[in-house]
Amino acid sequence: MCQYRGIRMANPRRKGRWWRRLLAAFALSAPLLVLSQSSVLAAAGAAVGELSLVRSTTLVTYGWQRAEVWNDTDPTWPASHYLPTGRDDQTGQPERLFGTAQPPSSEFILFQAPGATTNNGSPVLLVMGAGDSVTREYADPNLDGAYTCGTANCPTTGLMQYLADDGYRVFAVNFANVQGNNFEWAQTISDALQVVRSETQSSSVDIVAWSKGAFAARMYVSSVAPSWGRPYQGDVAKLVLIGNPNGGLDYTFAHGTEANPEIYPQCGGSLNGPSPSQSYMCYGIMYTEPNLSIDSAYWTGQRQMLARWDSTYGVDETQDTWYTTYYGGTGYTSTSNGIQYAIDHGSLVSTIQQAGIPASVPTYLICGAAATMPDFYNENRGPSDGVVFVASCEDTAGITNLATEVLFSGYNHLMLGWEPTAESTIAGWLSSS
Repeated sequence: MCQYRGIRMANPRRKGRWWRRLLAAFALSAPLLVLSQSSVLAAAGAAVGELSLVRSTTLVTYGWQRAEVWNDTDPTWPASHYLPTGRDDQTGQPERLFGTAQPPSSEFILFQAPGATTNNGSPVLLVMGAGDSVTREYADPNLDGAYTCGTANCPTTGLMQYLADDGYRVFAVNFANVQGNNFEWAQTISDALQVVRSETQSSSVDIVAWSKGAFAARMYVSSVAPSWGRPYQGDVAKLVLIGNPNGGLDYTFAHGTEANPEIYPQCGGSLNGPSPSQSYMCYGIMYTEPNLSIDSAYWTGQRQMLARWDSTYGVDETQDTWYTTYYGGTGYTSTSNGIQYAIDHGSLVSTIQQAGIPASVPTYLICGAAATMPDFYNENRGPSDGVVFVASCEDTAGITNLATEVLFSGYNHLMLGWEPTAESTIAGWLSSS
């Protein structure tokens, strides 16, 4: 059995309009074109399951040219975990393409940009972050309206169009579970690379990954894998990590119960993000919600991203029950096992750093230093992009071949992948020898 899968990156608890967004509804005007339910692509150099093309269609919007739904037939792939409330269900175009709101985590959508198979540039795989879609992040940052891209004025085209117009062969992977376990995300990245290599006849592919997806991509090239997956297959030419918490993050625990009213349904919350608490008081009544706790199976990937930063930046003492939330115990309005318990039950930050990225993969870092995301409780204890500390994003432990890194002082976490300067920077890196 080959070894590998990935981790999911923490999706910080989003407040206000932008974290409540739903993907735009999209009703296909004709049925999806089913090319072959039985066509398969053998897993290169690995004894895991084959890749089966489920369906393909050109009936896609937001600038994409084509979309293919693939399934990894590995029988040992773990069962999907979707919250009973449906918070992490697919909606809009991804739901239409998958054919269900809760696709198995072994499936993924591979989008093709115009020129993906005809341009002359190197192939590039764009990887999405948590609780989002590759369309909003890379093709239409304005998909969900003003402020959802990190600022009031969101562009209607993104890095996908920029790179495609520059001659690159651009693909993008959309995961089945937008809050999925990153062991599964990393294996999906490996699967997507196999398809891209086959469709472009290339031996390797450049990866550009954002946020949680960057964490999973780094896991893949570092061969941090469980027994049912596959290790790194030597198929990545360059690795661009956007806003990646290379040194981990503790945002979930560091600001007390600040986000719980947005998470707990008894308080009116519906946020698709983890709570640091096992129980929380809404309107004078204490409620227990084990599924919403970061310690539950639904948030495994969030735990995998955790690392303590209290010795560097302290804890946000302005928020309710800050001490017991971070260090564990029962406070006035909540009960928490604390961050160390969560780290001990799933963090992979140290494991990834110790495994290291092979020297054959030049790695590029894009970080932001503007904690200015609207309608969001920005990370305020030290320099950050609103979610990830600059010191974490710039942590180079385990990065054997650091090609270069750029810190954009005026960009927040949501702006890093679409701002024109960031786009031109990424394109320049991809074109370098």
